Amino acid sequence: MSRKLRVGIVGATGMVGQRFISLLADHPWFDVVALAASPRSAGRAYTEAVSERWSQSIAIPEQIGKIVVKDASRVKEVADEVDFVFCAVDMSKEETKKLEEDYARTETPVISNNSAHRWTPDVPMVIPEINPEHIAIISEQRLRLGTKKGFIAVKPNCSIQSYVPALHALWDLQPKTVVASTYQAISGAGKTFKDWPEMVDNVIPLIKGEEEKSENEPLKIWGKIEGKEIRKADAPLITTQCIRVPVTDGHMATVFVSFEKKTSKEEIINKWNGFVGKAQLLNLPSAPKPFLKYFEEEDRPQTKLDRNFENGMGITIGRLRPDTVFDYKFVALSHNTLRGAAGGGVLIAELLKAEGYLEAK
Repeated sequence: MSRKLRVGIVGATGMVGQRFISLLADHPWFDVVALAASPRSAGRAYTEAVSERWSQSIAIPEQIGKIVVKDASRVKEVADEVDFVFCAVDMSKEETKKLEEDYARTETPVISNNSAHRWTPDVPMVIPEINPEHIAIISEQRLRLGTKKGFIAVKPNCSIQSYVPALHALWDLQPKTVVASTYQAISGAGKTFKDWPEMVDNVIPLIKGEEEKSENEPLKIWGKIEGKEIRKADAPLITTQCIRVPVTDGHMATVFVSFEKKTSKEEIINKWNGFVGKAQLLNLPSAPKPFLKYFEEEDRPQTKLDRNFENGMGITIGRLRPDTVFDYKFVALSHNTLRGAAGGGVLIAELLKAEGYLEAK
């Protein structure tokens, strides 16, 4: 390969920004050269700016800790130093939309962890193993933005990363009705037990806006490119409940599903264990191998034991059994800040690099 691509992280001091840094410290394709955050962090070395808020298990990489944080709103200053950026800002939806488009219009591709552009019709919302073909819509988006290289691609919500891959592997059975309840870690809210003591020994049966995302985002992922936009799929019908639980990392889902085509438990398990997506076929650096794993043990997957499967990028599944109302029910687990956030964003960037959408300026 040619030299590593120069990467900027916009929103670098937050929990997801920190994850990006820990994942990219020794990446074979990408080199972090710029960090940006709010004006209150700008002008200080990253180690000083993040201070005691660093929440990762590894120390801040020395070379990254010395980088002076820039003001994320000074778009050209950041864009001039990088080939593309990851974006994980804590701003309103409209502010985020504008900021990401401003970066894209400087011919700087944006890989976003934010929700602002998930429903923009010409912005691909990608899980590389499921809908890599959606990146083709970027050519239409560039026409709208008036860019040659700049664009925005987004990662879907962390809550769907456990059950959507498991259902996608069964797509030829035509899932028609899905009930999913997600049990979501506190890091999904950017929190730790230190700064959210109310979550200790507690369960909160509401995560605002999460159920709407969980019910609708899968339909865009399973949709098709039609003309200048991605049209969402008509099926399956999905209903969800999203619950916050006292767990540091890891989103678990209980899933009930009915199919148009009838099948056996053995066939479903074989489809899960044998599933290979484009990320695996391309041998992308962050791609889990395998992507899906089914546990035969009755009490697995467990969050504490299994969230780090394949470096937190794989999905674990268990407890598949017939249901009295639906065809089958099962449990699935994903790591919400790895596969569901920063790791998923890095994998999207790797896919875009491999397919020729990311290159040196």
